[in-house]
Amino acid sequence: MQMLSTEEGQQFAKEHGLIFMEASAKTAQNVEEAFINTAATIYKKIQDGVFDVSNESYGIKIGYGGIQGPTGGRDGSSSQAGGCCS
Repeated sequence: MQMLSTEEGQQFAKEHGLIFMEASAKTAQNVEEAFINTAATIYKKIQDGVFDVSNESYGIKIGYGGIQGPTGGRDGSSSQAGGCCS
């Protein structure tokens, strides 16, 4: 396994327009946050019109319910919004 320095990871992410977060699979530190922050960033870009969900080149597919807000949170709450998993 190859270890990267924080600076190397940040530089690579910056050069490629990626999100950078340090996380540990061993301790699970920041693993959930990495997924949540990435999903939130993608969702905001969809809302801001940066990503066109009708353009397959973005790799985004709309489910049964179309674009909806989050249906659950860290506190375990969920909405009754419908969609594929209600």
